Amino acid sequence: MRSLLAIMVVLICPSIPALLAASPPWVMVAKDGDGFALLPSGRSFIPWGFNYDRDYKFRLIEDYWDTEWATVEQDFREMKELGANVVRVHLQFNKFMDRRDKPNQANLARLEKLIRLAEDVGLYIDVTGLGSYRAEDVPDWYKTMLEQERWAAQTQFWEAIAKTCADRPGVFCYNLMNEPIVSGSQRPTGEWMHPLAIEGLHYVEFINLDPAGRERTEIASQWIRQMVQAIRKHDKRHMITTGLMLIEIGKPEEAAGFPPSAIAPELDFLSVHIYPEKNRLGTWIDTLNRCNLGKPVVIEETFPLKCDVKELATFIEQSRGTANGWIGFYWGQTPQELKGVTELGEQLMLGWLELFQAIDPNR
Repeated sequence: MRSLLAIMVVLICPSIPALLAASPPWVMVAKDGDGFALLPSGRSFIPWGFNYDRDYKFRLIEDYWDTEWATVEQDFREMKELGANVVRVHLQFNKFMDRRDKPNQANLARLEKLIRLAEDVGLYIDVTGLGSYRAEDVPDWYKTMLEQERWAAQTQFWEAIAKTCADRPGVFCYNLMNEPIVSGSQRPTGEWMHPLAIEGLHYVEFINLDPAGRERTEIASQWIRQMVQAIRKHDKRHMITTGLMLIEIGKPEEAAGFPPSAIAPELDFLSVHIYPEKNRLGTWIDTLNRCNLGKPVVIEETFPLKCDVKELATFIEQSRGTANGWIGFYWGQTPQELKGVTELGEQLMLGWLELFQAIDPNR
């Protein structure tokens, strides 16, 4: 009977089997909790990819994806050719929320278009949200909100994203925020961005301005729980994580107020950002090992920023016992385009991309 039905489907609409075959498998946490697997096959999946957080001109993706879509397509194909299977995209809050309760439908449509592109190319998207990387782009109404108002607006953002992405197998995960930090003391009104900036981009954001007698861990867990609940209203399937900044104070994994032991129960897997330092690889391996709490761990940001390429290769190799995936950076220039460069940042990128290809765990 099933064979007869299959024949009838092909005769009535020959394109349906092709469409079904083209749909990529979903990525989920493996049944044993150690790593990731593709569904329905159960085959192991090792995240290996890039942060596409900006281009080499320091433009954020929303700056050009509506007018230079061909550039985005080309970059995604280049990342795939380099061996990536995951691309981390950083979405800016102000580009997706026109008001606290009004999502920007045009950019939501572009996000879905981006995910479809990824599916066509053979990539999965790490959807990182709530970015406010350019201070001058942050709306006054968002900046001046009180904590609970701001959290409520952030849940509206995640509800809109989850509604858009819920049925798309090309989503690897939702990352609630890049490098959130809990303030242990009172901060001035509106100062949600950490003052540290790279070429004018603020990648670190406070989730509170006043602890108000609460423990930092309590604030972190409550915020995560509220964001997760917003997503789960519309999407009960895709994995959820958040980007943990490791600060070299005491135990680096706890310094931002998001200790892995406290937040792991709220998330599907842990994402840590590690830039290993020269002659201190063991320190960072020890830190990584303390994040091994029975859930997968992805090194979601790494790069030869504080060590050379050879040492980074050693760190990645030594991390394989704990880490289940690794994500570096790609800003739109291929190794061929970077050959012969003299600027230090471009030389570092060239070295990283050559290493990325050389040690690809999926080859």
